[in-house]
Amino acid sequence: MSIEVVLRSIFTAAFVATIIRVSTPIILPALGGLLSDLAGVINIALEGIMLGAAFTGVMVGALSPDWWPGQPDWLYLWLGVLAGILVGLMLAWLVAFFHLELGADIILAGLGINILAQGGTVFAMFALTGDKGSTSTLASPAIPNVVIPWVNALPVVGPLLNAENLTGYNLLTYMALLLTGLIWFLLYRTPFGAHLRAVGENSEAAASVGINVKRVRYGALLLSGFCAALGGLNLSMGYLTIFQANMTAGRGFIALAVIYLGNRHPIGTVLAALVFGAAVSLGARLGTLNIPNQLIELIPPVVTVAALVLYNLRRRAQLLANVRKFQQQAT
Repeated sequence: MSIEVVLRSIFTAAFVATIIRVSTPIILPALGGLLSDLAGVINIALEGIMLGAAFTGVMVGALSPDWWPGQPDWLYLWLGVLAGILVGLMLAWLVAFFHLELGADIILAGLGINILAQGGTVFAMFALTGDKGSTSTLASPAIPNVVIPWVNALPVVGPLLNAENLTGYNLLTYMALLLTGLIWFLLYRTPFGAHLRAVGENSEAAASVGINVKRVRYGALLLSGFCAALGGLNLSMGYLTIFQANMTAGRGFIALAVIYLGNRHPIGTVLAALVFGAAVSLGARLGTLNIPNQLIELIPPVVTVAALVLYNLRRRAQLLANVRKFQQQAT
């Protein structure tokens, strides 16, 4: 494929639809990480939570017909989804328990969960399937795509709203968009959101006015686990229909970078996640050219580092501007 063809394919509604699809497993954990970060307890365990939920959803969905035969297929699918969410909540609760009850450093607690999930999923997969690479020998159910009716005939809107092949986006993609609005409403239009942001800004001041800091942080970490679990399920039961060892490929860590690039705001976080999705999608298109794979695989991490550098430069500029303003007011 020539570079002209690749460039023409990039500037299309179908390419934008690909970005949205690829960005979904980054948007979901990033929204969860945003909640915990604003509460002052950043959840480093997003990667491990995604892995645990992705593995559990596939295994429960694939093996539940043997455990409970004769039931409709949709029941097995949603049993897998429910099991994945519960595992995500359990791992997030472990992080909260270690940090809030036992006084462990939250970064170390999160890293411990990540290591546990990376090794534990491979061990459990080998024990259940005899394969350390993937669950390809199992028939795993898939979370369905949803097609918006009456838009396929539209020349630009159709491919954008119903994806590049007009088969619709995965249900969890629409869930990610819905959660964006819900989390914005939660943070800026509810008492819990006000308490969460107050706890993140100054926990001692929040406690002095009667806010239960521990309860708020528990809630934030559990919500982050829920969102990260949806991101993992999107990978293993939506984007694919199998679990692969370490299939998250650093998306949980990218989600943490997305939070700061998006200025710690739900809308900004989603837009930043779409930037990373565009980098991944661009890499996939460039893979059709005669370009070394090593260079193409460098695109997402390079974008991550560049985003963090830009965030820190912007933050430094804001701090300098605040200092100058304070000096002017003092004089």
